[in-house]
Amino acid sequence: MLTLHDYLPSQNGWKIRVLLGLLNIPHVTHPVSIFEGESHTDAFLALNPAGAVPVLQLEDGSAIAESNAILTYLAEGTPFLPSDRYRRAKVMQWLFFEQYNVEPVIGSLRFWTLTGRLDRNQAMVAGKREAGARTLAALNRSLGEAPFLAGSDLTIADIAVYAYSHRAGDCGFSLADYPGFAAWTNRVCDAIGPGYPVHPYGIDPHSGA
Repeated sequence: MLTLHDYLPSQNGWKIRVLLGLLNIPHVTHPVSIFEGESHTDAFLALNPAGAVPVLQLEDGSAIAESNAILTYLAEGTPFLPSDRYRRAKVMQWLFFEQYNVEPVIGSLRFWTLTGRLDRNQAMVAGKREAGARTLAALNRSLGEAPFLAGSDLTIADIAVYAYSHRAGDCGFSLADYPGFAAWTNRVCDAIGPGYPVHPYGIDPHSGA
């Protein structure tokens, strides 16, 4: 059986939980206490040298790190990763966009805000906010006409981008300023359905939240 090494407040982990649920893939979860240093132990670094969650461990013990790589692995052969060459490339376009423009910008600001680390990173905050506004504007432009990022159906591109971007309000962005984007977040929410809560950092007593 697959093992997901996960940390509940992580939206990168959330992505994998959603797809595993949508595909009804049996798995076990191994919680990783990142603020206690568990992700930097020798045992975990053997799974992911970068020391970050999530990690998907396969039945044979081999491991896949990086959330969007895990999404791609799990979605292969399913409607969540189209076989059509163009649509597949569009999915990959948005997966790369997410890792360059969403997670390190909105994800970082959200993490700093919710765990009391904003002041210690103050020198980078203004630049991150400007980049976050550009990111949301780009998504708003792209979603003005299209129902989903790679066409008419939900794909792993939507799951990946939605994970952190729909929480932009946690770090001071107003989704009302981006109506096309906001409407898409509602469509994604409806498409994935209930059962995939966003867990606050406050559930972890070691987070400092």
